[in-house]
Amino acid sequence: MNRKVYIVGPSSTGKTTLVGALALKLGLNFPAVVKEVARNIMMTQGFSRDDVNSLKMQHAILVAQLEREKEGRECPIQICDRSAADPIVYAVLTSNTAEEARIRRNFLVNSPMFQAALEVYRQSTFLLLAPIPEWLVDDGVRLIEKQNQYFGVFKTELQRLGINFRIIGQDMRSQEERVVWVLGLLRC
Repeated sequence: MNRKVYIVGPSSTGKTTLVGALALKLGLNFPAVVKEVARNIMMTQGFSRDDVNSLKMQHAILVAQLEREKEGRECPIQICDRSAADPIVYAVLTSNTAEEARIRRNFLVNSPMFQAALEVYRQSTFLLLAPIPEWLVDDGVRLIEKQNQYFGVFKTELQRLGINFRIIGQDMRSQEERVVWVLGLLRC
């Protein structure tokens, strides 16, 4: 079976940096490495961080993420700096009411593409990165407010979707330590 690793969490938690370090250590390139899909969609389709509450943007990111993942389905290992569950988190958290959150979540979760990916996700390694305040960098693209709130919604949504995950928290700040720890998980 092919191994899939998803590094997820709020913006500026080191997802892409960790994926890059793991790819370097493992000698992986595209399509075995999927990164910056959301940033690419935002830049190519004219979205900004002000559009994070747009269901259209979140759906476009979900579709693009799943398409990129599909390109690497034959790779023995694939490492991604997000998953198609990420847009669900952002759609829920940016809703104005609980009813709106429910509707938006159901729209994304019940899409055929997401449902097809969900079984793969449930058999994959998911690592949720906790926010580290000193790492927050405002680059004009990332949404850096409400990091702890996003982290909490990530935990809740992954649990609701039946996706097992491990947390990499503030106690593991060294990139090398994170890489060694993830590589150890992959050897299990």
